[in-house]
Amino acid sequence: MKKGMPITDKSKIRNIILAYLVEHPNAQDTLEGIVEWWLLERQIKFQTARVKEALSDLVDKELLLERKGANSHIHYQLNPIKYNEIQGFFKQVVE
Repeated sequence: MKKGMPITDKSKIRNIILAYLVEHPNAQDTLEGIVEWWLLERQIKFQTARVKEALSDLVDKELLLERKGANSHIHYQLNPIKYNEIQGFFKQVVE
């Protein structure tokens, strides 16, 4: 599932619904609730894992810096030393 892309494969939708119910065996909802909450929750979990991988790659390449905040959460920011290099990625895309 790509972010922003609709889930169109019936078997994927069935699997997402069943996976949700395995995690929440007492759940019940309307059609609208299932679409809005159950499918969205699965999409968020999937995307969270992918974003975590992407952040790790960017930190490994020293394009992002990470620091632990006072709340023990990791915060990410642009590595200012790599700013021109990063900006160059986007210039190449436009050209």
